[in-house]
Parts: sequence; structure tokens; C-alpha cells
Amino acid sequence: MTPNAIIQCSVYFGLLILLSVPLGIYMARVFSGRALIAKRLLGPLERLIYRLTGVDPDAEMGWKTYTACLLFFNFFGFVLLYVLQRIQGILPLNPGLKTAVMPDIAFNTAVSFVTNTNWQAYSGEIVMSHLVQMTGLTVQNFVSAATGMAVLLALARGFTRKNSETVGNFWSDLVKTVVYVLLPLSIILSLVLVSQGVVQTFKGAVIAKPLESLNVPAGTVPNEQIISVGPVASQVAIKQLGTNGGGFYNANSAHPFENPTPLSNFLEMLAILLIPAAQCFMFGILLGDRRQGWALFTAMAIIFIPFTLTCVVAEHTPNPALNQSEANHANGHLHHEGSMEGKETRFGITNSALWAVVTTAASNGSVNSMHDSFSPVGGLVPMWLMQLGEIVFGGVGSGLYGMLMFAIVAVFISGLMIGRTPEYFGKKIESFEMKMAMVVILVTPAMVLIGTAIACVLPAGLRAVMNPGPHGFSEILYAFSSGANNNGSAFAGLDAASPFYAVSIATIMLVGRFWLIIPVMAAAGSLAKKKIVPVSSGTLPTHTPLFVILLAGVVVIVGALTYVPALALGPIIEHLKMFNN
Repeated sequence: MTPNAIIQCSVYFGLLILLSVPLGIYMARVFSGRALIAKRLLGPLERLIYRLTGVDPDAEMGWKTYTACLLFFNFFGFVLLYVLQRIQGILPLNPGLKTAVMPDIAFNTAVSFVTNTNWQAYSGEIVMSHLVQMTGLTVQNFVSAATGMAVLLALARGFTRKNSETVGNFWSDLVKTVVYVLLPLSIILSLVLVSQGVVQTFKGAVIAKPLESLNVPAGTVPNEQIISVGPVASQVAIKQLGTNGGGFYNANSAHPFENPTPLSNFLEMLAILLIPAAQCFMFGILLGDRRQGWALFTAMAIIFIPFTLTCVVAEHTPNPALNQSEANHANGHLHHEGSMEGKETRFGITNSALWAVVTTAASNGSVNSMHDSFSPVGGLVPMWLMQLGEIVFGGVGSGLYGMLMFAIVAVFISGLMIGRTPEYFGKKIESFEMKMAMVVILVTPAMVLIGTAIACVLPAGLRAVMNPGPHGFSEILYAFSSGANNNGSAFAGLDAASPFYAVSIATIMLVGRFWLIIPVMAAAGSLAKKKIVPVSSGTLPTHTPLFVILLAGVVVIVGALTYVPALALGPIIEHLKMFNN
């Protein structure tokens, strides 16, 4: 790992902290009703939305009503997005004359964007019209992220309220997140990205002609290139800020029209983790103890930093096969030691590896390089980060409420050690909360491992794999890990558009999103009903280095015990074979 790589990673993480702390303070003020300047500027838009929809933002909801509204809203969004895709051929804003999307791909895509996964089994610039991209996909980028934030806010109220039957108002939380957080940040980022060369237009395509005509027989090779353009910057901004990740182009953030410069690359990477990191500080403020937010952030950082270093070092390490050739792979002023396969030269190895870690630590899934071309260890890191549950910062809302479920388990384990009823934020953690936490933690691994096993034995699953052996297994394991954990990135070499994978991955995306939201909401409702227990000498402090290490240890150990046997069949054995050969 070069000094340049260390500096780049350090600058990124330092700026992330520098920006996420004030954003977390701002979000806490928004959701506690104390952001007076923002309310003066954006309050009219918020009130207009309430009037148009007939919503009473002050009407409190129990956890069941809150969850029912959430599920109804997302089901409506799914149906609308599916229908938009199926009838896009007769809709306006379709300069490329795109036809209706096939039923299985439309189903997969609708599920994908509603669940904040943005798994794409299609090429965006070829399949989707501008109208569907804007009113379907981009809108879901906003509201799916806001849905995750709403669940987090309900869980936070579960900890702060006592003897309460309610956990807030879903519609109010949804609107506030979009109006006060996602929309302003997206506008700012969109304008900056446009200044860097990211496309934003309603045109359908640009015809580029070569400087010299090709000396070939007429009709053999076209002497022009059709370049798709469209409303890209507006979609890229919210895809990163909302930890969505779906690209306007098939190449995603490796495409020069989505991510043209090193500066745009850095800003987009920063946007991916900005809100998830800020949520930690927001949560601490809402609970009235900022130390709790710092403790959660530190636990995530303890996992994130070693994974980042591992991936960057792995990609800077040259393939052993090069040692047996005459290729010059040493460091020089024109290139760095390591592998540039599948990476853009304008980003280089460090920024490609760092992006891979950032996008899978968050449930983002956008890529600026091809993970399938990474070394076995370099590919293992993003895969394992997803398998931990997308909780190392994670998605908007979903990352932190997932980590809080692990924190409940950590508190329970510590309570067993000292022989006391475990407490977290003044609430006793009892059997019901533990059951809900275990559902959240164990359901996703079960889907990943069972889905991978089925795909490995069915002809329909095997036909879609283009690489045999351990790497082919890694591609299948990565696909199901990505879908179940609502990430959306993928190894190449797997035909994700085949009916088997389109339907199976759509199914686990649904379960991975909403089957986990329901137990989190149930836990929020249970906690809200409880009284707050005063701190005593036997209470385990949850803001100390001891608890931070315990929490990080629980996350890593659970991930290791669950997935290491499967990882041993894929990237681990591939790594060993690479050096043995």
C-alpha cells in the first residue's frame, strides 16, 4: 500500500467525519421540530404536501398502524413502477422509442427500487425511457431512502418514550426526510456534478462521427456512434445520497457521463456514506446523549477501516502469475503496483478499491470498477461487508436500525455475563426484543445461503454462470448476498436477466427489506410501552470503549460463523489456488 493510498483514504474518512457531524445535528433538529430556518424556507412545501394528500402530521400511530401505512405506501409504489415500465412505449419523454419492459424484468426492477436495492438486470440507457427513469426510478430513490429513515425514527422514539402506545407518524417522517434532507442535498450535489461534466438533458442521444472515415466496405462498420444522454445528474445525486446505487447507464459510476472526473468520484463516494454516518450523531442527539452516537459510529469505523485497508492492499498486490512473466509491474511514475484490470485509469487502484468498500458498507451498490475483476481477497471484502447485514454505516435508516439490533444482542450477552437483566438506553431488553433482533439477524443469512445452494444445484441457476469453479460460486454467492441485503452491486459473469435469477433475487429483495422492517417496528412498539429504568451501579455503560469493542466483536463473529464456510468455497479457495499455481 503506497503513501498516496494512505493519504487518499485518510482524507476521505476525515472529511466524512467533518461533514457528517453537522449534518447529524441538522437532521436531529429537523426531526425534533427545532430547525427553524429550514422550516421557514421549506415549510410551505411540506404543508402543501400534507394539504394535497389529506395527511394530519400530528396524528400519532401505534407500531402496527405505522407499519401498515409503510407497507401500503411501498406496495403502491411497486405497482406504479411496474405499470410505468410495462406501458412506457406509449408514454411521452421517450426519445429513444423504448418499448415495454419484459414482465419478469419489470417485476425485478420494481421490487429492486422499492426495496432500496437497485439491483439492475437491464441496461438503463437501452431499456428505460426518460419518463420511467425520472418519475419511476428516481422517485423511488427518494421515497425508499425516506422509508428507511422513518423506521429508524420510529425505533428511536421507542427508546425515548415511556409508557407510550405510539411511535410517531409515518407520513410525517417520510415527508420530512424528503423535503428537509434528501431534496436539498440532492439539488446541491446535482449542480456540482453538472459542473464536472455529468449529463443533464432531455435529449435522447447524440450522434458522434469520427474525425476520419473508416476505410472499410460500405455497410460493414458504421461511421458514427450513438451516445445515449438524458437526465443523469439528478438521478446520480439521489442514487448516492439515498444509498440506492442504480445507474442511468449500465456501466454505472464507471461511465464517464455519470462520473467523469476524480473530483466527481470523490464527491459521489462522500455522498454514499454521508447520511448513514450522520445518522449516528442524529440518533445520539435524539436520545439526549451524544456519546451514544459516537459509540455507534466508532463501532462501525472499527469494522470499516480494517476492511478498507485489506481491500486496498489486496488490489495493490500484483497477481502472482506476473512474477513468472517478464511484465514490469513495479511501482513507477506512470503506474502503480497492482491490478488495473476492470478499473478506470482516471480513478486508479486506490479509489476503485475504496469505492468498492464504501458502496458495500452502505447498501448502495453503485460501482466505479468491476468487482468481478478484483483479486479473490479484494472481492471477498465487499461480499463480506454485505453479509454482515449492511450495518457498517449501511443504508439510509436501515444501516443504523440494523446495527441497533446487533446492539440489543450485545447488551443481552453482557447482561448474561454479569447476571443482570440487560438494559439499553434505559429500557430493559427482554425476550420479545431478543426474538425480534434474532429474526433481523438470522433471516437474511438464511435467504442468502439457501438461495445460493438452490442456484448451485438447479440447471437454471447453473446455466447463467459463465465462469466455472470457485469464481463461479462466488458470483452466485455475491448475487444472493447483494439481493438479500438490499445492496444491488454484482460480480459480472452471471446472467442476472435470466428468469430464474430475476424472480428469485426479486423475492429475496422483498424479504430482505420488509421482513426485517416488521420485527424492527415490533421492537420499537414494545420498547415505547416500557418505562425508563434509572441508571444504577449495575448498568452497563453503552458509550464506553468496552461496549464499542463488544458490539463490533458481536457483528464480526456472527458474520464469521455464518458465512466463512461458504466463503471458503469461493474467494478463499480461489485465493489459495492463485498462489499455489
